[in-house]
Amino acid sequence: MRGKKLLAAAAAVVAGWVARAAWGVVPAIGASRSAIRPYAAASPHYRDNRFHNSDSGSSLPEGSQSGLTKAFLTRGGLGRPQRPVPLATLLAPTEAGDLAVTWLGHASVLLEIDGRRVLTDPVWSERVSPSDVVGPARLHPMPMTLSGLPDVDAVVISHDHYDHLDRATITALARTRDTTFVVPLGVGAHLRRWHVPGERIVELDWDESVDVAGLTLTCTEARHFSGRGLARDTTLWASWVIAGPRRTVFFGGDSGYTPRFADLGRRYGPFDVTLLPIGAYDARWPDIHMTPEEAVRTHVDVDGGLLVPIHWATFNLAFHPWGEPVDRLLDAARSVGVRVAVPMAGQRIDGLRPPETMYWWR
Repeated sequence: MRGKKLLAAAAAVVAGWVARAAWGVVPAIGASRSAIRPYAAASPHYRDNRFHNSDSGSSLPEGSQSGLTKAFLTRGGLGRPQRPVPLATLLAPTEAGDLAVTWLGHASVLLEIDGRRVLTDPVWSERVSPSDVVGPARLHPMPMTLSGLPDVDAVVISHDHYDHLDRATITALARTRDTTFVVPLGVGAHLRRWHVPGERIVELDWDESVDVAGLTLTCTEARHFSGRGLARDTTLWASWVIAGPRRTVFFGGDSGYTPRFADLGRRYGPFDVTLLPIGAYDARWPDIHMTPEEAVRTHVDVDGGLLVPIHWATFNLAFHPWGEPVDRLLDAARSVGVRVAVPMAGQRIDGLRPPETMYWWR
């Protein structure tokens, strides 16, 4: 009898955990393919019910998905910092500056440009997953609360993966801030599913632009993929050109390397600052995540001034050591004379007068 009670109790615990893990998953996934299609179908990059990269390549790792899952489950502490990640005390001026970058972690950046503020890929949640219980968890806290965020003129989204588009953060921003959400084609359907007012959503295809608060935001090409459920590539992925009257910034979002970045440099450059992804690379998916060396090459291709690395240190999404991306980046940048600033999470740096590298990750 006692054994049956213990089994029943264990079953109840497991059932409770499963219920908690599943809670909110369906709304977090976002819009259905049928809700997205009307906004996507007119794009020349959309055919056969999905978006396509200009360069051929695969978004799937070589080998089976089960093999990849096993590799993630058995990697142990690889990719995790050995000590708590240092955070800077965020100092946000009352008025936005001429050109400043505050890296908040992963691809979340508070950008000040020509007296305006733009927030990229904001993710405040503890996990990048449709579940609050299962999925990659933060390696460091956010350096500021969402309520402490200064007013922003625009929120720019690169694509709909969970580590770049976070339902809880988006709904909180929509509820508490009067800001415009500027997104690639199809991503707006997710926001509408989450009750973001349609008049505050701007959806763009590659090389389309919108003016917001005196800034011109241009959706530009990237080499990646999309998807929040079983269906892939139903929404577009993008990099972004953020241009004010005097300053211009390139936000790489999440992308593999493509020679087409050189075309963007000729069309929209030069750039005062580039925000480029350097982490989560792997030989099994070379087409969709650039290496640190390719980030330097991208910076040169787009004619960048100062390179600020993003997409590293916050979530463990691959199989490289935690600090490796930035060490490789600095070596590659040094060899070709590229200027790099590596801020701590929460550190505001002047894009025109960047500080000396502090090597805080070591």
